[in-house]
Amino acid sequence: MPTSAAYLIVVLVWATTPLAIKWSAEAGAPVGSVLLRMAIALLAGLVVLVAMRRGLRRDRHAMASYAAAVPGVFGAMALSYHASMTLPSGMMSVIFGMAPLISGLILQLLPGAVKLRRWHWFGCTLGLAGLGVVFADSLVLGSDQLPALLMMVIAVTLFSGSGIAVQRVAAGLGPLEQTLGALALSLPCFFILWLASGEPMAIPLSTRGLWSVIYLALFGSLLGFLCYFLILSRLSAASVALVTLITPVLALGLGMTLNQEQPSSSMLAGAVLILVALGAYLFGDRLARLKAEREAMPS
Repeated sequence: MPTSAAYLIVVLVWATTPLAIKWSAEAGAPVGSVLLRMAIALLAGLVVLVAMRRGLRRDRHAMASYAAAVPGVFGAMALSYHASMTLPSGMMSVIFGMAPLISGLILQLLPGAVKLRRWHWFGCTLGLAGLGVVFADSLVLGSDQLPALLMMVIAVTLFSGSGIAVQRVAAGLGPLEQTLGALALSLPCFFILWLASGEPMAIPLSTRGLWSVIYLALFGSLLGFLCYFLILSRLSAASVALVTLITPVLALGLGMTLNQEQPSSSMLAGAVLILVALGAYLFGDRLARLKAEREAMPS
């Protein structure tokens, strides 16, 4: 697949995923919706694996990598689906966009990690300030969005920590194997949560919700993830990082246009602060390098 096509798919899938999550859970069965999504994704992925005449690694190293991904699949997705019941889809995307900042902070607690530089700390501080503005807005309004915001912060923290754990296991798995292994271990967790949630056994879905589940299963959980790993292997980290800046803006626009979402001015201000923070965090190294090169040039 051409790199440009893969990049466009990742941007579109990541931008539309929060809205699709919201639509799939709109009938009031978030756990059932995510369970159905993951089951379809796993079955479809296994069909692809069989067609490619490949198997799923089950050695100790591979199983450790699958297990490391479970908090990012089960934990982050279960919380995100619950949060979607009250939180605007665009704001979900903005908070999930903080993953690079949270990953950087988590890495500082681990041995052997590259220490953050001053622009990284500036980005983290500004991102937390933006998050504080969003939370303060919910507190002032006495909104029921506050628990949903907390869920999303925990979700992105689980997602970030899980990604770091998978990298540290370094099992050498391909993206399809890693995705299917993580789904296979996460699916029983979703099933147990579904039984404990008291949701109806017949998952209530509107027509829009059903198509959203299918879209999320085939594109959000499979194609988008595979394309992400493809561009990660072909492009620079800075080029790939642009996705986390583009998608929240698109997701906010989609939510307001297609779902009539109206985030408050304070919430939008917090979103802008978070996006500026991401820019400072992701591209501070490049700007510092360009400045050093300019200063080193003979006048």
